[in-house]
Amino acid sequence: MRRFAWGSAAAAGAFFAMAAARADQPAAWAMGFQTAVSPVMQRLTSLAIFINGVIVAVVVLVTVLVAWVAWRYNAGRNPVPATWAHNTPLEIAWTAVPAIILLVIAVPSFRLLYYMDRAQAAQMTLKVTGHQWYWSYEYPDQGNVKFDANIVQDGDLKPGQPRLLATDNAVVLPVGVPVRILVTADDVIHSWSVPAFGIKTDAIPGRVNETWVRIDQPGTYYGQCSQLCGLNHGFMPIMVRAVPKAQFHAWLDVARKLAYRDASGLGMTAKRAE
Repeated sequence: MRRFAWGSAAAAGAFFAMAAARADQPAAWAMGFQTAVSPVMQRLTSLAIFINGVIVAVVVLVTVLVAWVAWRYNAGRNPVPATWAHNTPLEIAWTAVPAIILLVIAVPSFRLLYYMDRAQAAQMTLKVTGHQWYWSYEYPDQGNVKFDANIVQDGDLKPGQPRLLATDNAVVLPVGVPVRILVTADDVIHSWSVPAFGIKTDAIPGRVNETWVRIDQPGTYYGQCSQLCGLNHGFMPIMVRAVPKAQFHAWLDVARKLAYRDASGLGMTAKRAE
């Protein structure tokens, strides 16, 4: 049975790996997670594969047991049913085994929740504020750079920009640096979600929620508001550009000086808040 369980987990893992979406944005007909580019998302993916392996093993086991009971104890094969009732060892087993399975799932789940909840030696802070229906960003410990990010309308899309995901200003973050992310809102509840980072944090008026990310690969990653926040909920995308540290600091040097700036070849403009 142990060999079967591990085989089921491996099969489930292979399936989800084959069906995984691309890292930066959703892909047509993809069924798995987007490729992980942060340690949090890597752990989330591993935990999901493990739990799905357990689920597959349990479903197969129960199906086999039900089929065997239906075959072995049907009226044709067993015309005179047994008259005894209760079996203490069996009742202990079918109570203890599910409890052990839940414990096996709970331990890594709680460990991951703790890992996700506490910023891992953050070296900088990004503040995110949700509005109806756009995002505002602030780098409070990097010269207090601020800007808004609105969706790029269909008629303004440039080649390579994904519809409903591209924004006029991209969040720029350095690769390999743990970043503390503070999330809030000024009107209704929003949710800042970037699947490739394993982040989905509610933005609540009057409250600051905290999460963190360390992006391991350069690239442009997309997300959306994941809370029903009103009429234009579906038009509130998130665009994050991860760049090497030197390029990030070059962008900051320009961003601190100019009211409107093109971030050192990154192809993003940002407007300084008054």
